[in-house]
Amino acid sequence: MKGTKILTVLLVSGIMIAGCSNTEETKLPDEEPEDSVEEPIEEELEPSPLFTYPLTGLQAEEESGDRIIGVTINNDPRARPQTGLVDADVVYELLAEGNITRFVALYHSILPEKIGPIRSSRAYHIDLLKGYNSIFVTHGWSPEAEQRLTVNRELDYISGMKYDGTLFQRSSDRVAPHNSYITARQILQGIEQEGYERTGDVPTFEFYSLDDEYEVEGENAESVVVQYSSGHRINYEFNVELSGYTRANGELQTADHETGEPQLIENLFVVETSHQVVDEQGRRMIDLNSGGQALLFQHGKVQSVDWENLDGIITPVKDGHVVPLVPGQTWVNVIPMGIDQHIIY
Repeated sequence: MKGTKILTVLLVSGIMIAGCSNTEETKLPDEEPEDSVEEPIEEELEPSPLFTYPLTGLQAEEESGDRIIGVTINNDPRARPQTGLVDADVVYELLAEGNITRFVALYHSILPEKIGPIRSSRAYHIDLLKGYNSIFVTHGWSPEAEQRLTVNRELDYISGMKYDGTLFQRSSDRVAPHNSYITARQILQGIEQEGYERTGDVPTFEFYSLDDEYEVEGENAESVVVQYSSGHRINYEFNVELSGYTRANGELQTADHETGEPQLIENLFVVETSHQVVDEQGRRMIDLNSGGQALLFQHGKVQSVDWENLDGIITPVKDGHVVPLVPGQTWVNVIPMGIDQHIIY
């Protein structure tokens, strides 16, 4: 009897040990329960762009450390249509002598193959570009601009007065001084020859995000007229399909001379400021520092804002806050005082 009890105990113990052993095996990490449910695979979203161009807010494949190139471009009727103006990130339009305007075009996201006609600079062009740490391309200058560039060295510059016929080429289809052009390759060659740094700091505008939906404020303004004088009238029309304003000098559409591509402007910024004629040639002093009234046209709408010079750059401000720009090109019309006399919309 005693032996039978011992055998029974041993048998029971073996069964319990075997049961414990089987239980431990089910806990091994390599084994999955038969009724396990697979987790749903989340759809991969397109990654947001890592970089955007600082003056356009548009997507960039990589971050650029290149400095901005500022170019004075002719707007005399004999210089139209211009080349390379459609590729500028920002364009300033200001009066020169008389009632004809001149452009200061800023290039950063694109440096077009050819730009021109290049024209002479004024002191207020230098005021504009100092805030951008830019390299200035100009062909000629007023006495004050010459002093500030060649003696004071307020900007790095490449001058057609020095490189006419080498870096700057004259076209045969137009007469001087409306026929001076420069290429991207020649600009880069000039930077190297002058010993300037190609890379440097670039300011960044405030934009609506490309990833977010946004609604521009303001009343409807799909047709805009900027009138510097009775003989110099600029017409802007909002193109719904292209989502930007086209531009025309009177009836002549502003388009690229080489490609025929129309000028397309996402932000039309009109600022009024003090203008004063200072010499017998009709040269002007234009105040780009004091701030004042402005109109900002975006997506076929307009809102009244103020302009302020923030760190050397004319900036739209409303209720003490910077107004964001729509990604794309910005065009700034600087007009004399009396904004209601110069703008129709």
